Amino acid sequence: MSGGDSTSDDGARSGEDRHRDARTDGGAEAQSGSLNRALRDITLTKRIKWGMAFAISVVFGFFFFEALSEVGFSVAEILYYWPEFQNALGDFFPRTTLFGLPFVDFGSYWQFIQERDLFGAAIVTLAMGFAGTVLGIPGALLLGVLGSERVTPYPFNFIFRGTMSVIRAIPALVWALIYIPLGGVSPFTATLAIGTDTMGNLGRLFTDALEEVEDGPIEAIESTGANRRQTVVFGMLSQVFTPFIAWTMYILEINTRIAVTMGLIGGGGIGYVLQTQRSLFKYTNMMATILVIFVLVVSVEFVSQRVRSYIRGEEEESMSVLKLIIEFPQRMARSIWE
Repeated sequence: MSGGDSTSDDGARSGEDRHRDARTDGGAEAQSGSLNRALRDITLTKRIKWGMAFAISVVFGFFFFEALSEVGFSVAEILYYWPEFQNALGDFFPRTTLFGLPFVDFGSYWQFIQERDLFGAAIVTLAMGFAGTVLGIPGALLLGVLGSERVTPYPFNFIFRGTMSVIRAIPALVWALIYIPLGGVSPFTATLAIGTDTMGNLGRLFTDALEEVEDGPIEAIESTGANRRQTVVFGMLSQVFTPFIAWTMYILEINTRIAVTMGLIGGGGIGYVLQTQRSLFKYTNMMATILVIFVLVVSVEFVSQRVRSYIRGEEEESMSVLKLIIEFPQRMARSIWE
């Protein structure tokens, strides 16, 4: 009996071992199959991503080459005119000697600056930018306040938002052309164009600032029995007084650069001198004019940055003079169509 029981127990244990081994093998096979499926999914996903990247690259390349063809871009043409460009560079940077070493002849620049009173022309340009900014502030404030949903209920506020969008959609240079019947192409019409452009750009910034005001001061003013106008003035505008000044100084920077570009279409100021010298192919005089433009724009931007930093309690780090100088060409280029 004991021998039989022992044999029976051994058989039972052997059966359990076989079942355990079978379950283990089945689990391993299931896990292996799951890993293989995951690996296939990862591989497929990677192939799809590479395929999409390739397709996007092909489409991008097609549009890029179509754009080059549309504008007539040609490396051969660059090589053909390269000698002429080198000669122009020589005129842009006339050479002299200083202690027997080649040096840029800044005396030529200074002579033209004095002859044409370029600093006086720069003052005209600054006046255009400053006056245009001031003229645009009342309209910007009106449109900006009424465009806020906190002041004008939806959807009526979009009437004023739409007005600002229309103004912003038309570049300042185009506004100057629109105003030609009022007084020709002159500093007067250029200033009107800058003022109109300011209404759209500054007004939108005002609207965005008003959307972020706190509810507490508004509720406190309302609890005193103030009417709607008093609530807007003392409960909302009082909260954004500092941002309004900061944004206005920022727009003054932009408008100064726009005032320079106004001269390129005959709007007066130093930009007009630059356009005149370009038409005469006087590259040395052009470079002298560009230097004065550089001093004007960087000075205005530096003062604006300092004022904005001061009124914000140094919350915004002022842009360094070096960065202002390095990014000067990009900002001037953007201002043409801002």
